[in-house]
Amino acid sequence: MQLWWRLVPPWRVVYHFIVITFCRFLPFLELKNCLYRRLLGMRVGRHASVGLMVMLDVFFPQFISIGENSIIGYNTTILCHEFLVPEYRTGRVEIGAGVLIGANCTILAGVRIGDGATVAAGSLVNRDVPPGVLAAGVPARIRSQRSEAGSRRKQD
Repeated sequence: MQLWWRLVPPWRVVYHFIVITFCRFLPFLELKNCLYRRLLGMRVGRHASVGLMVMLDVFFPQFISIGENSIIGYNTTILCHEFLVPEYRTGRVEIGAGVLIGANCTILAGVRIGDGATVAAGSLVNRDVPPGVLAAGVPARIRSQRSEAGSRRKQD
C-alpha cells in the first residue's frame, strides 16, 4: 500500500526533489551546503563536501546530518525512509566528522557513521559504522581499524 502522500505532502516532495536535483549538478560546495541547510533543513558541517550526483532522500532530507570535513563521493544515495508493503520506517542518518564515503555507496535509514570512518566505494551501509574504521562490501562489513591501516602504511 503506497500511501506516502499521507506522511509527506506531495508539494513538499516536489519541492525537495527540485532542490536536490539542482544541487546534484552544482559544483560550488559552499552554495550547495547553504541550500541544503536553508532550504532542506539538513545539518551540514563546515568544509563538508557533497559530491556531484549525490541523491538525498526526497521525503525526509531534514533527517540527514553531515559532520565537518566529511566527504561524500560521486553518485552516493542517502535514504531516511523505507516504504514496505504493510508499513514504513524512517530514521535519521548521521555522518560524523572527518568521514570519507566513496563513490556509488548507498546509506540506508537509521545509520550512524562514526567520526573518521571510511566507507569504500560501492558499499551498502545498512547498520552503524563505528568511528575510525574502514567498512566495505554489500552489505558493508568492518575490514580494518584505523590503527591497522596506519601501521600498514608505515611498513610500505
